[in-house]
Amino acid sequence: MTTLGIWNPRYTITPAIAGGLTQIEAARVVVDTAGLPPAVVASYPDRRAFAPPLLDRIEGNRLTLQEAEAVITGRRRNFHGRERDVTEVRNYWDALTRIEEWATNQRPLSEDLVKRLAGIVLRGRRSGPAAYRDGQNVIRDSASGRIVYLPPEAADVPALMSELVRWIQHATAESLPVVLVAALAHFQFVTIHPYYDGNGRTARLLATFLLHKGGYGLGGIFSLEEYHSRDIETYYDALDVGEHHN
Repeated sequence: MTTLGIWNPRYTITPAIAGGLTQIEAARVVVDTAGLPPAVVASYPDRRAFAPPLLDRIEGNRLTLQEAEAVITGRRRNFHGRERDVTEVRNYWDALTRIEEWATNQRPLSEDLVKRLAGIVLRGRRSGPAAYRDGQNVIRDSASGRIVYLPPEAADVPALMSELVRWIQHATAESLPVVLVAALAHFQFVTIHPYYDGNGRTARLLATFLLHKGGYGLGGIFSLEEYHSRDIETYYDALDVGEHHN
């Protein structure tokens, strides 16, 4: 649903959602004001190790946690027969590093930023902005092959993405809770599915950028990927609501 060129999401803040927002805010305040003892921070697993679990479960990446960390730290560059998996993990880590830089510098959200983020996910850190898809794509069940989601037609993608970005800008200016903005942006991005590949990764990175830029970096100890990987079915269910746009 759109109004004056801005996406207008319809949602209800239920008691459960309100309670969740309160818990998140409380955690942020604790981390920001009380801080964490150096010994605790030092003992906390590097979140780079949390990038592959969700890539494995959603994207089909075949690298283990140890192999992915070896790729990210540069200890190993190749795994025979899994070159695409290596590139996927390396690009994801480069994109995560870049959005943290953007958030620290308070870089304004724009459609160009989203395209640059997708470009890194798809082609690496030296890539320019990624153009939207120019044809139809479909989401199929990996086991049966049946179509489970048919995204909007390619001709509609540029307008839908522009409306989404304008809504994020408007919602941020109106001080809508950052966590809510990030969640709705994540949902709408994968609904539009503006690329042939990398939509889930880019959506989660976009949400992470919005959270970090809005003060919810939580000292770098929280990983959105790791959180979703704990309950993948709930993650799927949260995205599978409402009617298909196409």
